[in-house]
Amino acid sequence: MSVISIRNLTRTYLIGGDVEVKALRGVDLDVCEGEMVAIMGPSGSGKSTMMNILGCLDKPTAGSYRLNSVEVCNLSNDERAVIRNKYIGFVFQGFNLLARTSAVENVEVPLLYTGVHIEAKERFRRSKAALERVGLGGRIHHVPTQLSGGEQQRVAIARALVTDPALILADEPTGNLDSKRTEEVLELFQELNRQGLTIVMVTHEPEVAVMCKRIVLFKDGCIIGDGKPDEVLGGTAKGVILK
Repeated sequence: MSVISIRNLTRTYLIGGDVEVKALRGVDLDVCEGEMVAIMGPSGSGKSTMMNILGCLDKPTAGSYRLNSVEVCNLSNDERAVIRNKYIGFVFQGFNLLARTSAVENVEVPLLYTGVHIEAKERFRRSKAALERVGLGGRIHHVPTQLSGGEQQRVAIARALVTDPALILADEPTGNLDSKRTEEVLELFQELNRQGLTIVMVTHEPEVAVMCKRIVLFKDGCIIGDGKPDEVLGGTAKGVILK
């Protein structure tokens, strides 16, 4: 079953009112349930535009995007927000945690925007369970300054998991971490993927991408490579990524 199904997707921006910039040029992409996919490409390749559209943060100029069988391209901003909150969990490079708020309270935040009232005790239960799932059950009352960078990213991952989404979108999730913490966070993503979670990750680091089962390589708004890491990172593709 496809969690993501994209056909002939284009995104064109107008700069200065009359200059067209084609960020995506007729992209086709499917991501099936349970996949772990890395999106790569040089600056200006279209990978960030694709991530924004996948996350229902932007609308394509043309084409089709079905998320969990729901066509989202023609939805209003409010309708896309409902879909986003229902189906997607986000993990960012910068953690985006509330500084004076405990780990469990940070994880609760998405539950306040589901459009359905959830009692405080139930929010706490779900958030605590999400933190236990990422190995932080003993640190639920710690504020971000009491946590390492890797632990803060684990809190952010728990926050993404708490609504039981169909898809996790991770944008450079290891960009602010040292090599040891990077390895720990990637191992956590792999474990979550083994549990059946669908993950799409944007990264510019080949050593991060190879931890995924599949790499999709963008250049000039098009997909120029799609396959297993050793297939996509071989030959001239690696040079494209590093430009």
